[in-house]
Amino acid sequence: MAPSVLIVLHQEHSSPGRVGHRLTALGFRLDIRRPCLGEPLPETLDEHVGAVIFGGPQSANDCHDYVRAEIDWIGVPLREGKPYLGICLGAQMLARHLGAPVAPHPEGLVEIGYYPIRATEAGTGLFGASADGAEVWPDHVYHWHREGFALAHGAELLAQGRTFPNQAFRYGPCAYGIQFHPEVTHQMMCRWTVKGGERLNLPNARPRSAHFFDRLQYDARVRRWLDAFIDHWVAGSLAGRFAA
Repeated sequence: MAPSVLIVLHQEHSSPGRVGHRLTALGFRLDIRRPCLGEPLPETLDEHVGAVIFGGPQSANDCHDYVRAEIDWIGVPLREGKPYLGICLGAQMLARHLGAPVAPHPEGLVEIGYYPIRATEAGTGLFGASADGAEVWPDHVYHWHREGFALAHGAELLAQGRTFPNQAFRYGPCAYGIQFHPEVTHQMMCRWTVKGGERLNLPNARPRSAHFFDRLQYDARVRRWLDAFIDHWVAGSLAGRFAA
């Protein structure tokens, strides 16, 4: 049986998108769980090689039992040294688990649409030589969030933004949090901008037409970055465990 990656989603019809596509193409099986629908998370990752927690409409500050349980559960991959990736809400949950606050922008601004980011020195070197790494990182990425995370003690900042300064970080050798959504397909973008259309009126949100116009301009680099990142996550963390 193919090795399994735990996938945690937060709505009934949510999809792992391009992250799921890439992991499947690399030979991994996806074990999809939705704690918001009462599906339990495993007590150990002995049967999994890593875990990805995706975004959702919830807040990492919510008092829902399953949200608190997910934040606590992140201790499992951290203790077991298993690769972890948190995307948007999943990154904010990792920050909360590590003791860092998650909060709205002080001026009420949001990031919904494409916004610029830049890699830090640590992020630039993530994929190898700094010059190559600089070419891999996109200069704009897709966002859909109202809150951001502070950088936890011991975490290493990998990418920065203008409105929300902390955009990507690493904790330890194989736990990552990213504020943006490289997994989003064109179909997902169509669904989000319709079902969540009221959020496009929030301060600093991009209009719906700009989401698709900007996608034509920026998506190719985002996709290359995601492929490089998942390959790095797999090669540096997962594949080495099979050889052990």
